[in-house]
Parts: sequence; C-alpha cells; structure tokens
Amino acid sequence: MADDVLLDAARQCVLAVGVRRTTLAEIARTAQVSRMTVYRRFPDVRSVLAALMTREFSGLLQRAGQAGDDAPHTRARIVRIASASVSALSGDPLFRTLLDLDPELVLPYIVERLGATQKFSEQVLAKLVEAGHRDGSVRMAQVAVQVRSVLLVVQSFAFSLRPATADLDETALLAEFRHLVDAALRP
Repeated sequence: MADDVLLDAARQCVLAVGVRRTTLAEIARTAQVSRMTVYRRFPDVRSVLAALMTREFSGLLQRAGQAGDDAPHTRARIVRIASASVSALSGDPLFRTLLDLDPELVLPYIVERLGATQKFSEQVLAKLVEAGHRDGSVRMAQVAVQVRSVLLVVQSFAFSLRPATADLDETALLAEFRHLVDAALRP
C-alpha cells in the first residue's frame, strides 16, 4: 500500500472534520483498508497528519517555485516565488481548514520550532539567496539570516492574509509584500 493512498484519505478526513477530530479509524475507513494497514505505515494519527502536512505544503511550495522561472535576476525570482507561496498557502483548502478549525496546532510552528516544511523552504531559499549573491541582485549578508528573515515575512503574510484583507485590497497588499521582500534583499 502506497503512503499516498493513506495520505489522500487523511486529507479527505481533515477537510471534512479538522485535524483534531480526524482518527486513524476514519483514515482507514476512507482509504478502504484495515486499521492495521495504517498502523504498519504510521504509529499514530499524529504521524499520519505530520506526513500529510509535509507532503501537501512542500508540494505546494515546490509548485510556487515555478513562478520565478522567467525572472530577470535572482532577487526578482525570490520575490515572485515568495508572493506565489503566500497566495498558494493562504488559498489552500487544507491550510485554511487547519487555521479555521485547529489554529492552536499551528502555534508551535510560529513560537516554538520550525517544522519540516519551514526547513524545506529555507533550504530552497538558501540556494536562491546564494545565487543572488553571485549574480549581484541580492545584497551580501549572512545567508542563514537573510533566509530566516524572508521565511518569517512569508509566513506572517500566509497566516494572516485572509484577516488582513478583510478591509484592504488583497492585490494591493500583495504588491506591498513584494516591495518589502524586494527592498529587504536589494543591494
């Protein structure tokens, strides 16, 4: 049994009832397998859900990375990718469900530790920042600090875009976001 079948079933369950109310039994039922089949791959529901979030959000960010393919230089590529990432995350049904039904589950990734998706994002961004240093489009600074700074800005906008645009135009706010990222990295 491929993990994707189980993760697809977990996704369906989370979208229907939220993270906290998703059970291993319901995942198994949705995947049309026994609970034992799920237990063979994942020790508990938390590990299934962690694998689901990593798969979904890393994949989403990889797709957003294509937004910068035609950029004139690396800094512009970073700005386009960051903007596409904010839009993709804030509009993703799984991300929205997580924030709407189980926001306390996101809190540790904001105030306690970085998760696998955040670390993946930093790895991708580090390569881009280094390329920007080489082509002169990104100001010289400590790569890890620049990367973490951009991650924190992207994360803030992704988590808050919906409430932040309740009384502001989303297009205008995302234009300001792009300006912020560009200005932060400009030599």
